[in-house]
Amino acid sequence: MTQPALLPVTLLTGFLGSGKTTVLNHLLLHLPLTAVVMNEFGEIGLDHQLLEESRGPLALLSGGCVCCQIQGTLAPTLKNLYMARSSGKLPPYERIIIETTGIADPAPILDTLLNERWLAARHKLDGVVTTVDAVFGLQQLEDHFEAARQAAVADRLLLSKTDLATPQQIEALTSRLAELNPGAPIDRVLHGEIDPLRVTHLGLFNPLEKHPDVVKWLAHQRYKPAARSLLGGKARIETAALHDARIQAFSLTFDEPLEWHGVLSALEMLQAFRPQNLLRMKALVNVKGKANPVVLHGVQHLLYPPAELAEWPDADRHSRFVFITSDLDAAFVSKLLADFTQAASV
Repeated sequence: MTQPALLPVTLLTGFLGSGKTTVLNHLLLHLPLTAVVMNEFGEIGLDHQLLEESRGPLALLSGGCVCCQIQGTLAPTLKNLYMARSSGKLPPYERIIIETTGIADPAPILDTLLNERWLAARHKLDGVVTTVDAVFGLQQLEDHFEAARQAAVADRLLLSKTDLATPQQIEALTSRLAELNPGAPIDRVLHGEIDPLRVTHLGLFNPLEKHPDVVKWLAHQRYKPAARSLLGGKARIETAALHDARIQAFSLTFDEPLEWHGVLSALEMLQAFRPQNLLRMKALVNVKGKANPVVLHGVQHLLYPPAELAEWPDADRHSRFVFITSDLDAAFVSKLLADFTQAASV
């Protein structure tokens, strides 16, 4: 029996006043039938066709899309939506957008989506989209750690209100965002208008769909190098620690093929003991004994199943890792990987 396709879920986040709801309104006009989950209804124009049999505030939006508020925690809200969809009490929505409050940390929502087994068996993370105010965004990133984390976990960043910002403001903000999250493309949006294709299909690496773009997906060259291993297996720091910022984005490169068990052990230890500090991890690994590379992707304390590619995407045979961490030094991560891969090769 064929398993039903997983429902894609987009997390739409951004600090207070950054234009999330404006973007959402535009997307609902152009996306297939969508369920919207919000902490509060905000300024969305509701059709007010309330569904009395549902649990918690729920309404049909124009076009048949579904909007509901989070009741208690996210997991039961999504379960109730799914069950109502399956029973025919709700329209057969094709995707879900979760809009967070402006001061929300996206990490707990990602944790629920990725680690709650019932949800993970029926849904997939399609990507994290973060809106950033072009006028006030730079100051918000400096003053509010929540805003910085929202930007750091994004798969795509949307720069809003660029018509109200000066070129100097936009340039400074773009530079800061590139430091926080080098791998996330930045799009400018006016009045919430964005091509839906720019904010969908952004999530986890799929070797069947993204193999030709694996180098672009990894975006290794955009990250500042923190360390690399030498032929003797030793690691040395190539650049100083990236300022004293709480959020760091950095890359690691290893010259020689790595022992697979050493790589997995290092990442599992990192995720087990410092999950709140590991925001994102991507890697293209030259595994000792394998002809082709293995792709790794981790979010918080979840490491996704490795994907072995059919061939190398380019001539570079180095193992390449990129990390975005919170309150976790690049040197610590580098030493952990180096130590475990060396121990596994003994």
